Amino acid sequence: MTGYKPPMQDMRFAMRDVLGFDEHYAGLPGGQDATPDVVDAILEEGAKFAREVLSPLNAIGDQQGCTWKDGEVTTPEGFRDAYQQFVDGGWPSMTQSEALGGQGLPESLGTVLSEMNGTANWSWSMYPGLSHGAMNTLAAHGTEAQQQAYLTRLVSGEWTGTMCLTESHCGTDLGLLKTRAEPNEDGSYAITGQKIFISAGEHDMADNIVHIVLARLPDAPKGTRGISLFIVPKFSLTDEGDVGVRNQVSCGSIEHKMGIHGNATCVLNFDGAKGFLIGPPNRGLNCMFTFMNTARIGTAIQGLAHTELAFQGSLAYARERLQMRSLSGDAAPDKAADPIIVHPDVRRMLLTQKALAEGGRMFIYRCAQLVDIAHQSSSEEARAAAEQELALLTPIAKAFLTETGFEAANLGLQVFGGHGYIKEWGMEQNVRDARISMIYEGTTGIQAIDLLGRKVLGSRGALLSAYTKQVHKFCRQYQDEPKLQRYIRPLAEANRQWGDITQRIGMAAIQDKEEAGAASVDYLMYSGYVVMAYFWAQAAVAAERKLEAGEGDAVFLRAKLFTARFYMERLLPRTSTLAITMSSGADNLMDLDEAHFAL
Repeated sequence: MTGYKPPMQDMRFAMRDVLGFDEHYAGLPGGQDATPDVVDAILEEGAKFAREVLSPLNAIGDQQGCTWKDGEVTTPEGFRDAYQQFVDGGWPSMTQSEALGGQGLPESLGTVLSEMNGTANWSWSMYPGLSHGAMNTLAAHGTEAQQQAYLTRLVSGEWTGTMCLTESHCGTDLGLLKTRAEPNEDGSYAITGQKIFISAGEHDMADNIVHIVLARLPDAPKGTRGISLFIVPKFSLTDEGDVGVRNQVSCGSIEHKMGIHGNATCVLNFDGAKGFLIGPPNRGLNCMFTFMNTARIGTAIQGLAHTELAFQGSLAYARERLQMRSLSGDAAPDKAADPIIVHPDVRRMLLTQKALAEGGRMFIYRCAQLVDIAHQSSSEEARAAAEQELALLTPIAKAFLTETGFEAANLGLQVFGGHGYIKEWGMEQNVRDARISMIYEGTTGIQAIDLLGRKVLGSRGALLSAYTKQVHKFCRQYQDEPKLQRYIRPLAEANRQWGDITQRIGMAAIQDKEEAGAASVDYLMYSGYVVMAYFWAQAAVAAERKLEAGEGDAVFLRAKLFTARFYMERLLPRTSTLAITMSSGADNLMDLDEAHFAL
């Protein structure tokens, strides 16, 4: 299979030319060390690690998988050594607080590196990726003593972290969870219960694993209001803070999965394991959202990763594979047939992958930039605005980019034809690995309800209105420039329709709450296409400005403009169908009696 090559030129274009990361870092408290030279050096070293260390392990991880024996998990060949190189390079600590041993660089820079690592080898990247969420949760809600005991070792990468939510009888509905937390005399708690689907829950890559666990106190109210959050380490700590005796948490088995074989998905048994409360009692779900929001953006990165990997493999194959002749005449008369890249349908698939990959990259980098502002800006107004935009964009990014990521992965298999179905090319692995992303951290349907129900209708349209006004202002700024009209006009129309459709759904939902649920997934996908169109319009403006100034790589910039045109003319029109389906009402879903579903 084709090895992954980080698309450095496009990454820099998204960061610098579209989103202004250099200026962003210069004006961000604590971001001044992220100078262009420093950022370039980090990107180059990160790319080298992803390309040379992680990418060659991707197929190995899929073929070997993880193995379980007597409660212990062994990761695939090379995974442990790669993690040690990752730690030795200081990568886990890059964006963490200096007070805790980190390097204090902006969080968005870590997002860019996560994209590279994830695209090179998604299974491997989940081990440090889950630690990032555990670190954020401890940083936001842990006591100073908890941070010194656990967070410093997570920051260094010596230990890894997990989140333990799901139980066999409850997935998304965490109000049903049964894991118990009984108080001990020393102030700790005895955690008893079983958690399933715990990614990276047991492995041989680090000396300790810090589990972040949801459980119920004895006097807790029923439902989600009675959930508390606990730290449960794999090994208890000595008085000096080092690894001590094995805690009463064990891996009962690992799942046999469709994909991501290199990551251990564990059943964890807590048999009176010693745990420590994080945050207030019965407020665990609120604290856990720190972890879950981090994980949702991380899963959006997974969607981008599978899109980019599919595109790179497809493009290389389409340039080399000879099949039939071009409809307009021999493109390679010296060869037995023409490369399949000359055929319109193959180009349709390649350009769809390219547009989704490059558009998704801008989308995620903007979310990462908003995280920087929300966490670090000195302006209260800027922080509030960033948090509001991020609240709207997070469910869209998670669901839309994973749905389109799976589409792109399937297109990769299709470009290869019969060879795509064969393991050695890597395309079928990419499809299998991609499929879980639409389920992780809340399914597409859950993200859609969050977007339409909580974020849009729940804010009485305020979050959406702020964003559509931003897009409208952008369109007004460039509406009189002839060269930009093919990008601006479709965006302006879709943006206007976005508001109109929202109002109609909102009015219908007042009469029947099922209307919001019936429209929600189509609404989310519509929103995703409009948001990505906004980024493609911004990319077109940036490319035109550089061409006018005679700056940059003209071939790259013209390709950027062509891809923007393709997106506006071939992908954005999908919103027309979505507008019809989401407006068709709940009756065509809900009026069939349940008994009539049977054969």
